[in-house]
Amino acid sequence: MQRSVPRRPLRFSTQTLLLQLSVVILVVLFSAAVHAWLTYDRVGSEAENQALTLARTVASDASVRADVLAISQQPGTPPAAELAAGPLMEAAEAARTRTGALFVVITDETGLRLAHPDPERLGEKVSTDPSEALAGREVTTRNTGTLGPSAGAKVPVYAPDGTTVVGEVSVGYSMETVGQSVARDIGPVALTAAGALLAGVLGSFLLRRRLTRLTLGLEPEEISTLVHDQVAVLQGVDDGVVGVSADGRITVFNAAAQRLLDLPDLAGSRWEDAPVPDQVKSLTRAGSNSPEALELVAGGRVLVANARKALHRREDLGWVVMLRDRTELQQLTRQLDAVGTMSTALRAQRHEFANQLHTIAGFMSIGQHQQAREYLARLAATGPLKFPVDQAELLQDPYLQAFVGAKGVEADERGVALRIGPETLVRGQVAETQDVTTVLGNLIDNAVNAAVAGSATDRWVELEVLDEPDDDGGTLHIVVADSGDGLAEGTDPEAIFAEGFSTASGPLARNGSGGQGFGLALARQLARRRGGDVRVLESGSPGGPGAVFMATLPGTTAGTAGRTNTGTAGKDTHA
Repeated sequence: MQRSVPRRPLRFSTQTLLLQLSVVILVVLFSAAVHAWLTYDRVGSEAENQALTLARTVASDASVRADVLAISQQPGTPPAAELAAGPLMEAAEAARTRTGALFVVITDETGLRLAHPDPERLGEKVSTDPSEALAGREVTTRNTGTLGPSAGAKVPVYAPDGTTVVGEVSVGYSMETVGQSVARDIGPVALTAAGALLAGVLGSFLLRRRLTRLTLGLEPEEISTLVHDQVAVLQGVDDGVVGVSADGRITVFNAAAQRLLDLPDLAGSRWEDAPVPDQVKSLTRAGSNSPEALELVAGGRVLVANARKALHRREDLGWVVMLRDRTELQQLTRQLDAVGTMSTALRAQRHEFANQLHTIAGFMSIGQHQQAREYLARLAATGPLKFPVDQAELLQDPYLQAFVGAKGVEADERGVALRIGPETLVRGQVAETQDVTTVLGNLIDNAVNAAVAGSATDRWVELEVLDEPDDDGGTLHIVVADSGDGLAEGTDPEAIFAEGFSTASGPLARNGSGGQGFGLALARQLARRRGGDVRVLESGSPGGPGAVFMATLPGTTAGTAGRTNTGTAGKDTHA
């Protein structure tokens, strides 16, 4: 037994086409039918009026009135042969022949025919009711008599004195003739209807093609599913998605894109006029030499943007721009680098501590207890862990100690001495570690690069950190100086904060090797987002000292009570 294969439903575009064709056909047929009926009624009314006019003419003829009166006064109705040869028959036939009427009938006051196109019907009762006309009223009629369907009129015949009705005249025009007249008039109507039908069919096909193109050949159910999937995907991902149509309009600007670019929903606006960074727009410009992906700083974040051409069956749908946030990744990378550096330093210290323990054990084994005590005292003065950072004891915050210590190890490996300035005073504890890591790390790295690239033989970087207490969170002030050659001559201090400005792409002579030109730009945006700033205090000069940077980070510290700091002479200073 074969299973019946379910019939596939018609496509939506086909259903729409058939519906439109049906509507067009019904409208055209209905319009043609109404026009035909109106034309038929109009021609029939004209025939009635023409019949009424002829009936009045015949009924008002003096000889007809006299002859009808004469016959009415006779005791009976004359024989049919006599009537056929009489003057009434002659007058009626003359009027009928002259006007092309179907019939002209004259009756007496009882409704008996005195004149009729068919002589055999003379003397008989008329087939239609003559009472209205015999009562003295003119009427128009459409009925079917012995000669077929007709449109006519009945008019009373008065005696010569004009007061007594002695008969009636009935005139009719064939409705078949009326139909032929309507058929002749309906020709242009039929042509017009056919033209309208053809135009409707052509319009329906064109609309079907446009509908298919606009919907990409998808059915309504498929479109509905795609819309639900699009909303779920676009609003559910952390990546920013911007859709740009082929005509340059933004069609998609999801919530992640709004958050990453710190912009409202721009859907519907022109792409070139949108307040989007120009680097992103360059990805979609024809003939642009921009890479497939680029990094930029926007809204205090480091973003990676790339663009792809959207095609569907060789149809150009525009561009899709993807935005990915790499800020947290860079922060984590910086923190991992710091942890790795600290781990390396700790491993080195473990070997050093092992050597120190062997030394103490040697003193004890040979009985040199006094020398062992002096050696232990020297070790206690230097502390259990010593980073290559001068004046490191001025930093009492554990986070700053660890982070700056790790940076000191990195700087020491490159031949640069990292030291803490004597004015350093931090009474609170760092609360916003990510922002502080980004800003402080970028400034120290920038200064180390400048010191390495400088012409001075004594390479150093000096860091001063101060906090300003506040009930809503203290403000951290960071000042970083170096021994480099400062900014290149003629360099605008503000220009170094532009994205991508580094020795690799710009005239900044202090930025060492490497660097992607995003560190200072990101540091400034993060500071300004918190209400602070990063700026150049001194541009420096060739031969040193180099440039001096200052960063202000409001709301990054907390807890200021009862903290003390050690001055340059080793004295405690109360906060």
